[in-house]
Amino acid sequence: MADTTLTPERILEAAEEVLRRFGPGKATVVDVARVLGVSHGSVYRHFASKTALREAVADRWLDRVHADLPAVTAGTAPAAERLRSWLHTLHGTKRATALDDPELFATYVALVAEASTVIAASLDGLVAQLARIIADGVESGEFAVDDVPRSARAVFYATVRFHDPTHSAQWADPDIEQQLDAVCDLLLDGLRPR
Repeated sequence: MADTTLTPERILEAAEEVLRRFGPGKATVVDVARVLGVSHGSVYRHFASKTALREAVADRWLDRVHADLPAVTAGTAPAAERLRSWLHTLHGTKRATALDDPELFATYVALVAEASTVIAASLDGLVAQLARIIADGVESGEFAVDDVPRSARAVFYATVRFHDPTHSAQWADPDIEQQLDAVCDLLLDGLRPR
């Protein structure tokens, strides 16, 4: 591949291929360059370091896993329905990823763990989506909360078992969806006006 056709997107695709093949512990920028048929210097022209490349891969993965959430957030259904749907969508996507390809899921989890700024930005974005749903619920009278951002963060952390990869071993439980529904019922009850 000529350096003139090398794009960040193509480098990220190759990096994912290398990570799938070798895992995060053994994958190198040289391996990525070899897959692309370029020098490792060509990769560094797009990504300043191995860390920057790995963070970009982690960010790309999180974007894919969370891709369906903005549509749920911006939907027109009542806030309670959107909140439940949002939590089920987040859980369902991560669960499917973990169960369908556990080795690749473990690779991405390792990358995300290394990328603290990427994960912090991703978590903030997710909590902001929850805040928008809760704010819509307050505006419509469905919910009554004094502090929307605090409530959004509380909902996020109350459901951590259903979306944090450290709990992925539990996601194979056939009753996991019913367990999430029970938590949703409790959370929605707590958000409703008294």
